[in-house]
Amino acid sequence: MNKEAQRLTVTEAARNFSDLVNRVYYRGESAILTRNGIPVAYLTPPAPLTRPAGELARDWAALPHLDPADAKRFAEELAETRRTLPPAEERWE
Repeated sequence: MNKEAQRLTVTEAARNFSDLVNRVYYRGESAILTRNGIPVAYLTPPAPLTRPAGELARDWAALPHLDPADAKRFAEELAETRRTLPPAEERWE
């Protein structure tokens, strides 16, 4: 855990939840939530969700792929499913 994390009781966190979430999100702060003096939760900003394109391409290439026969069957099943669906409704008139 981060030594810089603020310690709060669960009650304090509940009473100031919006402010707590804002401090975590906007300031990158962390908090240790306690109940009866015992840590029960650790609130911290999430890891970044973005990744470099080269890293994504490398990871994509390493994923399992369908063999040609399975890919063909999948395409046929997808086409058949699309034929059985009713036409889409226009909702943005």
